[in-house]
Amino acid sequence: MSKIAFLGTGLLGGAFAEAAARRGDTVTAWNRSPDKVHALAAFGVIAAANPAEAVRNALRVHIVLKDDDIVEEVLAAARAGLSPDAIIIDHTTTLPVRTAARAERLNAEGVKYLHCPVFMGPAAARNAQGTMMAAGPKALFEMVKADLAKMTGRLEYFGERADLAAVNKLFGNAMIIGVAAVMADVLTMAQASSVSAEDAIKLFGLLDLNTMVAGRGANMAKGNFTPSFELAMARKDVRLMLETVGDRPMAALPSVAARMDQLIAAGHGAEDSNVLAIDTVQRR
Repeated sequence: MSKIAFLGTGLLGGAFAEAAARRGDTVTAWNRSPDKVHALAAFGVIAAANPAEAVRNALRVHIVLKDDDIVEEVLAAARAGLSPDAIIIDHTTTLPVRTAARAERLNAEGVKYLHCPVFMGPAAARNAQGTMMAAGPKALFEMVKADLAKMTGRLEYFGERADLAAVNKLFGNAMIIGVAAVMADVLTMAQASSVSAEDAIKLFGLLDLNTMVAGRGANMAKGNFTPSFELAMARKDVRLMLETVGDRPMAALPSVAARMDQLIAAGHGAEDSNVLAIDTVQRR
């Protein structure tokens, strides 16, 4: 089995390190809070005193950190111990433009770097479920493809453009956060209407949300705003939603209403509610 390192053992990084050790890899890990590494000793994970010690002689170095600044800081601290043959696998959710710049700089310096963010929580990481994306040099991806596949239920390679996995991670997280915000508003309407939260959530089982996303998403991407659900009618429905909740706080719908009002004032009321995406079409 491989000798690998993990830099960052929070909830996700710790789960990855635990799973790797269970698979039989020799795992050394470092975290800014040492207690989080020492908690993994029961699974055979070796605690390192600093990033350079953690990566010494490792064939793969997995990074699971908070943001770009910390990635840069930890990578700089690790460089003294990094083997020329080691491949850095960065799972951190980062800014695309900084990801591209980092990848270009590191690969130019002879440091092998792939960006591989994930859609998974700790439980999924422990059980090799969820999705992992990868972007960077194809040759590097092929070298670690089999090992990465052991960490996830689905592995998607986006190509050599280094920022594409970072961009797609933000796309996915935007959808997750947006859905959570709208569901919170639905639950607020349920509370205001004396409907149980559980019964309100059951409604979504009657809706084919995947088909809605695929169909409406394709039309929005093409700039096709032929009406099937006119913006003016959708705005009326949002008014009813807001009136239903009264003065209770809302997470998403007030902002949607404000944007709808802008578009209606600009003359788009008879177009499909997909016209919410018109600004992206005009900026192409």
